[in-house]
Amino acid sequence: MNSFGRLFSVALFGESHGPAVGVVIDGVPPGIPLAQEELARAMDRRRGGAAGTTPRREPDIPEIVSGVYRGHTTGAPLMLMIRNTNVRSRDYDKLKDIPRPGHADFVARVKYGGYADPRGGGHFSGRLTAPLVAAGVVAAKVLEGVTLTATLLEVGGSKDIEATVQEAVAAHDSVGGLIECRVQGLPAGLGEPFFDGVEAVLAHALFSIPAVKGVEFGAGFATARMRGSEHNDPLVATDGTTATNHAGGINGGITNGNELVFRLAVKPTSSIGRPQRTLNMATGEMTDLTIEGRHDACIALRVPPVVEAVTAITLADLFLIRKAYESEESQ
Repeated sequence: MNSFGRLFSVALFGESHGPAVGVVIDGVPPGIPLAQEELARAMDRRRGGAAGTTPRREPDIPEIVSGVYRGHTTGAPLMLMIRNTNVRSRDYDKLKDIPRPGHADFVARVKYGGYADPRGGGHFSGRLTAPLVAAGVVAAKVLEGVTLTATLLEVGGSKDIEATVQEAVAAHDSVGGLIECRVQGLPAGLGEPFFDGVEAVLAHALFSIPAVKGVEFGAGFATARMRGSEHNDPLVATDGTTATNHAGGINGGITNGNELVFRLAVKPTSSIGRPQRTLNMATGEMTDLTIEGRHDACIALRVPPVVEAVTAITLADLFLIRKAYESEESQ
């Protein structure tokens, strides 16, 4: 489905080359100050146009359609819409019958019986992360005292990000990247054991970001090579502070009051300028595909603000669930 969250829920709509993309947010507490200007500022970090990113430039100014009155949220569903103004749909005409290797073109064709919008990837496009960033602005306002920072650590296995991206551009190819997110100020007690643990819910949301192929928390996959004496985080204070943080701020699916730390692997962009062999679904024959259009050589360059937004959305939901639980306990 296209929605996520229980008390603070988001539902995405739109296609890459349709009239608009957007999000409907339900469960927003009333009285939160919200202005179009701060939404626009957040969108600047995700914008294309820089070296290694798509040359497609969009104003990306979210329109507040509902849920705000006199500069404050009303408690009703909040709808944010972002117009698509710079589309070149002709670049995707041949992709209707020739799916891009590594992209969702083929599965979209199968799942929706050939009716999916193929232009720019349609509803499967990274363009849908724009409304996610806008929703993240609202979610962050629910998280009082919490700071989120996502950083691109490396691309293509190299910490020399600029040089590696330029090499990919010159080769008409693409590279992936590794992103780390740190969240400070989280209280202990968020989340549930098993299916609604913080790792489980966050991973669910983070894997919804197009191109994310791996998520690890704390020491992550390195824990498979550690002993318990190395991995265990000794408690040093009654508030839950630990001497180390191999757990990444979570034990048993519940936040322990330490910094929440996780990393994401972002795959190389599927749309590349190098010729690729693939199947023509109309003829049943193999063919050479050279992808035209405007694409990112490294989509990971633009993913950090999306990670922050999705993390804020997830944590805002967990915050409100915890608040509702505490309210019931006090009665």
